[in-house]
Amino acid sequence: MHSSKFIPLKEYHEYPHEEMINRSKTFYSSVKKRRTVREFLDRDVPLEVIKNCIKAASTAPSGANMQPWQFVIVSDPEIKRKIRILAEAEEREFYKKRASKEWLNALEPLGTNENKPFLETAPYLIVVFSKNYDLKGKQKIKSYYPRESTGIACGILITAIHNAGLVSLTHMPSPMRFLNKILKRPPNERPFLILVVGYPAKDVKVPNIRKKKLNEIAEYI
Repeated sequence: MHSSKFIPLKEYHEYPHEEMINRSKTFYSSVKKRRTVREFLDRDVPLEVIKNCIKAASTAPSGANMQPWQFVIVSDPEIKRKIRILAEAEEREFYKKRASKEWLNALEPLGTNENKPFLETAPYLIVVFSKNYDLKGKQKIKSYYPRESTGIACGILITAIHNAGLVSLTHMPSPMRFLNKILKRPPNERPFLILVVGYPAKDVKVPNIRKKKLNEIAEYI
């Protein structure tokens, strides 16, 4: 992961201002169409697509270049079933006991509940783990900003999946440590999220929501 030498930045290409503007507009026009869906087709997706999207995610910057992430691709129906059963158990606790009234009110327009059939229906679950440290033999190698770094990688992963023509759903049951047991992951890996990936169900509907405008999220000083 580390090298003692620096190398020339050969891959960078500068564009004229007009082309830069056009490229940024084109990218925004594409990515603004991305929507989270909760109903998926039980339809195969080429595994190569998923692998390429994960390779794109792995280009993310990370603290001290430790790359503190692990992606587990799940397609086995039995494992997906186990994940659904335990995730729904945690979600029932969340909706009945853990979530505040304010939180439930915020979720109501999105139509979410404790039922998560998409965990079985979608062809792939990408379970993302964040590493607080790596293991080299018996030596622990500390990670720096592991959750922040993993979050950046997940942003690229979600965008890559959209770019490939698929849809996704971020799912974060809490707590998620059951994923370590089901997927046989070591204790240095902490579950970060489950990314549900596939094709949208026919005639699927999504919440009628809006994104904040630029002047609500950005300032110029």
